[in-house]
Amino acid sequence: MAPSIPDRAEVVVVGGGIIGCSIAYHLTRRGITDVTVLEQGTLTCGTTWHAAGLVSQLKSSHSLTKLATYSARLFEELEDETGQATGYRTPGSISVADNKERWEEILRGATMAEGVGVETRVIDLDEATERWPLMRTDDLVGALYIPHDGVASPVDTTVALAKGARARGATVIEGVSVTDLTTKDGAITGVVTEQGTIEADVVVLATGMWTRHLAAKIGVNVPLQACEHFYIVTEQLDGMELGTPTLRDPENYTYFKEETGKIMAGFFEPRGKVWRMDEIPRDFSFGTLPEDWEHVGPIFEKAMHRVPALGEVGLQLFFNGPEAFTPDGVYYMGETPEVDGCYVAAGFNSVGIQTAGGVGWALADWIADKHPPMDLNSVDIRRAQPFQTDENYLRDRISESLGLLYAMHWPFRQYESARGIRMSPLHDRIEAAGAVFGETAGWERPNWFADEGQAKEYVYSYGKQNWHENMARECEGVRNAVGLFDQTSFAKARVEGPDALAVLNHISVAQIDAPTGKAVYTQWCNHKGGIEADLTITRMSEDAFFVVTAAAAENRDFTWLRRACAGKDVTITNVTDNFVMLGLMGPNSRKLLSELTDADLSNRDIESGGFPFGWSKRIQVAGQTVLALRMSYVGELGWELYVMNDSAGAVFDAIVSAGAGHGLVHAGYHAMNSLRLEAGMRHWGHDITDEDTPIEAGLGFAIDWDKGDFLGRDALLAQKDAPRSKRLIQFRIEDPDLLAYHDEPLYRNGVMVGRTSSAMWSATKDRCCAMGYVEHPDGEAVTKAWLDDASWETNIGGRKVPLSVSIRSWYDPQNQRPHLED
Repeated sequence: MAPSIPDRAEVVVVGGGIIGCSIAYHLTRRGITDVTVLEQGTLTCGTTWHAAGLVSQLKSSHSLTKLATYSARLFEELEDETGQATGYRTPGSISVADNKERWEEILRGATMAEGVGVETRVIDLDEATERWPLMRTDDLVGALYIPHDGVASPVDTTVALAKGARARGATVIEGVSVTDLTTKDGAITGVVTEQGTIEADVVVLATGMWTRHLAAKIGVNVPLQACEHFYIVTEQLDGMELGTPTLRDPENYTYFKEETGKIMAGFFEPRGKVWRMDEIPRDFSFGTLPEDWEHVGPIFEKAMHRVPALGEVGLQLFFNGPEAFTPDGVYYMGETPEVDGCYVAAGFNSVGIQTAGGVGWALADWIADKHPPMDLNSVDIRRAQPFQTDENYLRDRISESLGLLYAMHWPFRQYESARGIRMSPLHDRIEAAGAVFGETAGWERPNWFADEGQAKEYVYSYGKQNWHENMARECEGVRNAVGLFDQTSFAKARVEGPDALAVLNHISVAQIDAPTGKAVYTQWCNHKGGIEADLTITRMSEDAFFVVTAAAAENRDFTWLRRACAGKDVTITNVTDNFVMLGLMGPNSRKLLSELTDADLSNRDIESGGFPFGWSKRIQVAGQTVLALRMSYVGELGWELYVMNDSAGAVFDAIVSAGAGHGLVHAGYHAMNSLRLEAGMRHWGHDITDEDTPIEAGLGFAIDWDKGDFLGRDALLAQKDAPRSKRLIQFRIEDPDLLAYHDEPLYRNGVMVGRTSSAMWSATKDRCCAMGYVEHPDGEAVTKAWLDDASWETNIGGRKVPLSVSIRSWYDPQNQRPHLED
C-alpha cells in the first residue's frame, strides 16, 4: 500500500528521478530524515529511465569533474550498502580526435583532471584498436584512455538511492503530482498536491523538463527547455565484447557504448531539436517521441565513418526521448534567488546519471549547512537571468547549446544565437569604432576592436587567435596613453535607508562608514571567510550607497544583499539599466578629462579640493552631469564615469574627440582581462570564490579589523596569524607560444601543489601570465623563499613547461607609473 502524503515535512523533494532520489539519500546521510519525495508517476519515469547510463569523470572544469568523480565513488559502494544492484562497472572510456585541434582539447582536459585525481593515459592507435576492434583509426591523430570511467543502470541506481533514503527515514511517494507551490514573505512554505497540501521548510525542485513551468508559478526563473535526444541500439554483433570501453568521437558528434554485445550510439547533433515550448503534460510517463531520420541521418553517417560495422548490422531500436537542456549547457542547482528555501536541481544536459551522486551530496550539504560545500558558481541557479525564460530566446539558444556539447570548446567561444538582448546605449557608436562583441549575462560587450577592413569575427584556436595583435595594441595604448572602455554591463544598485550602513558594514570586510564620496573596495564573505562578492561601495549620503559589481555576478550579489537586508529598513534599487559606465584609463586620462571639465582632477587630498584615488565626485563633462569614481581595474590612473543614458552619447563623443590629441584607443574586455591580470587584479569566479578567503587571495589589506564584528570575521581572525599555507601566486609561462587558460596543474619540483585560476597573454611581458593557488603540502607557510627555492612547471596539453613565479604582480603601477601618485 502506497504511503499517504504527510501534512508536513522538513524537506519535500519534488521529482523521483535519479537526481531527486540522490538528494533524498544524501539528506538522510546528513541526519535530515524528515524528507518526503513526491513523484507524479513511477520512479525514473521522466528522463532517467531512458538515459544511457554513462558515468564519465572528465568534465570542463575542476569543480564539475570533482562532482562527477564523487558519483563514480558512490556508485561503486551503493550496492554493498543497500543490497540493490546498480549495474555499475568500469569498462573505461576512449576519447578520439581526428585533427590536432581536437586532440589539443582532449589533452588539455586530461591535464586539468589530474588535479582531481582522474587517471588518464594516452594510448597508441594499436592499443585503441585492441580495446575497440570495430573502430576505424586510420584518420585519427590521438586517443585518450580513462580506465576508471564507468557505466550503470539508471533505473537500478535510482532504486538503490531511494532504498537507502527510505532506510534512514525518508518517505518516497509515487503517483502524486505537485500542482503548485506555496510561499509567504518571500520564502517557501510547502507544496500543493493532488491529494492536499504539505507544509515544508525546504522544497527541492528536481523535476527535470517540468521545472521551468512549475517554478514560474511562484516567480522563480529556471531557464531550461526540453529537446529531443536520439540514440540507436544495434543487434548483436561480433567484436563488441562485454567490458568494451565507451568510445567518444566528439568530432563526429557520437558516443558508442557496449550494451550486452550490441552498440548503443548516441548523438549530439550540431543543432538540437527543441520539443514543445508549452507545459509538458503530467501523464507524460516513460514517454517516447517519433523517429526522425531526416534530422539524425547525417550524424548517423558520421558515426558509420568511425564504426563501419553500423552500416552492416541491423538496428534493434531507434530511440527518441526528451531531455532538459540549459542556455549555457551547464545544469542548475542551489537556492533560488527569488524564493528563500526553494532549491533547484535540474537541466542536466544529458549528464544527469554521471553527476547525480555529486549533485545529491553537494545540494544536501547546501541545505543542511545553508552554504555549498565547495565552489559551485558555474552551476549556481543564481547565474540565470530573467530574460532567459523568453520562449523565443530559449528556442534559439537551446538548439545551439545542445549542439555545442560535442563541439570544440574553444577558449573565448561566443554564442551565435539569441544575441542582442541587452545593449549599451552606446552600442552603435562602439560598433562603428570597430567593436567585435561578445556576450555576458545577455549584454553585448566589446571584446576587441577590429582594424578598418578586418573581418569582425573570431577565428578560434588554443593559441593566439586572430584578434591577438588587436588586443595587444589596445593594451599598449592603455599602458602608454589612454584607453576608453564601455563598462555599462557592470551591475549597479542604490542601497538606502536608515539601516543601510549597518547592513553593508556587517556583510563587508572593509569599513563602509566612510565620508560621503568615499569609494570603498571590499569583499562580502560568508561565515567561513570565503569570498561571496568582490565589489565597490560608494557612500552617496548619510543613508545612501552606490554598489557596483561584475555583470555576471548581478543576480548572485544582489540576492546576497537582499537576504542580508531581510527585516531591515533598507531599499535596494537595481539601476544597472539606467546608467552608462565608461572607463577612462591610462597615464593620459587626467590630461584628457581635464579638457572636458572644470573639476580639479589633481591628486591633492579631497579636503583640498583634489581627486585622489578611491573617491567620487559629481562633475560636469561636456556639459553633462557625471558621477566620476577614481578607480581602476587595469592598474593605471583612471576614472569610472557613470552617466545617465540620455547624456551618454554626448560624453562619449566629447571624449573621443578630445582623445585624438592624447593617443586615445578604444579597448575591449580581452584587453581589460590582460591588463588586470598582469597587474594582479583578482577576478571573482576564477581567482577568488566562496572557497577562498581575502587572506589567501592576498586581499587582506581590504579588511578593517578594528571596525567591530562583520560576517566571516571569526574565521578570518583564526586565519590571520596562522601560517599562510594556501596562497594566490602569480605565474608566467616562459614559452612565448603557449597560452594557459584555467585549471592547469602547478608543480613545485615535480610535485603538484595547485592549479591555475586564470591566465591571459600579457602585452607588457610578451608572455602568458597566470594566477593560481598553491598549497604547502606540509601545512607550512607559502613564502617567497619557498617559492624561489624551487623549480616550477605547468602542464599544457601534455607538455611540461617552465614557469616563473612571483608573489607580487608582474606589472606594478606603483613602481612603474609614478604619475599614479603625482
